Amino acid sequence: MDIQIGKGKTARRAYGFDEIALVPSGKTLDPSLPDTSWQIGNVKREIPIIASAMDGVIDVRMAIELSKLGALGVLNLEGIQTRYEDPNPILDRIAAVGNDGFVPLMQELYSEPIKPELIARRIAEIKAGGGIAAVSTTPAGAARFGDIVAKAGADLFFIQATVVSTEFIAPDGVEPLNLAKFCQEMPMPVILGNCVTYDITLELMQAGAAAVLVGIGPGAACTSRGVLGVGVPQATAVADCAAARDDFFKQTGKYIPVIADGGLVTGGDICKCIACGADGVMIGSPFARAAEAPGRGFHWGMATPSPVLPRGTRIKVGTTGSLAQILTGPAKLDDGTHNLLGALKTSMGTLGAKTIKEMQQVDVVIAPSLLTEGKVYQKAQQLGMGK
Repeated sequence: MDIQIGKGKTARRAYGFDEIALVPSGKTLDPSLPDTSWQIGNVKREIPIIASAMDGVIDVRMAIELSKLGALGVLNLEGIQTRYEDPNPILDRIAAVGNDGFVPLMQELYSEPIKPELIARRIAEIKAGGGIAAVSTTPAGAARFGDIVAKAGADLFFIQATVVSTEFIAPDGVEPLNLAKFCQEMPMPVILGNCVTYDITLELMQAGAAAVLVGIGPGAACTSRGVLGVGVPQATAVADCAAARDDFFKQTGKYIPVIADGGLVTGGDICKCIACGADGVMIGSPFARAAEAPGRGFHWGMATPSPVLPRGTRIKVGTTGSLAQILTGPAKLDDGTHNLLGALKTSMGTLGAKTIKEMQQVDVVIAPSLLTEGKVYQKAQQLGMGK
């Protein structure tokens, strides 16, 4: 139901994950029984969790380790890893700079040109280590480096922007990337994003997307919502885009996964996200806290180094455990940020969902008090859900 903001302007109510809760049915399962596997193109994974293509989250080592654990990590091909032969001194500088000097430093460091030979090398390094080579660029980067990525043999290609659409109006003299043509010509599945609406999701699927990323501005280090005023809370955005996926499947017989990207910190966030219709999730800050992460306990957004209008910041997330502890446990923390797979399997068992598709069908209620009801002591003592 539309709400009147003022004369001549109405709006639809949208919900974030903090405002909803999942409702048990009459059936439960042992947590060892749910099947969390999913698939993008011909790439099948046991864990429906992807690590974001952010320089504080993914390098070659992280991509390989995530692949071995049954998940997936995406390397940013327009970041530190492809601008510098040895990224370590650069990452040390980013971790050491003060808050006031952070944005100018990032603009300086990211002005170093991207080296095509490093793109091919990083992909080769991931594959040589037994990892799935999933990589990401902006649409402009895809136009520049698509041939290199194809020749290097990447397994998955993510094209990501704050908002991506099939109708991009470019300045005079600039040829915009034809997404449909690009998806058709690339030898690997191409994942497109980001979007938050039914119509754009449908258009991206019709253009040939192998999966669609959902989310504008909810990420822990992202400031797009404050800088641009653009975005839709994730629970509503995921549900709308999942509806487009289901309608596209009815029309074509092709099932295109929807991936929620951003705003997910705990196992509970992931569970609610899938219940709203997502097939998988992309997360950054939880993995930035891994001992193996390249960010040295810091996390920053992909648009942070923009020379014109930074839409991200650097946040200190600390180091809380190994990558394995964060993804598969055993948990060493009580705040829901460790053993994300265990949380998902336990939630699915509690809700009686055997598969991701069944998890997408569980009942959801509006519950603005979900995270505060009865949690006075946790909040006062900054324990568990009170952190």
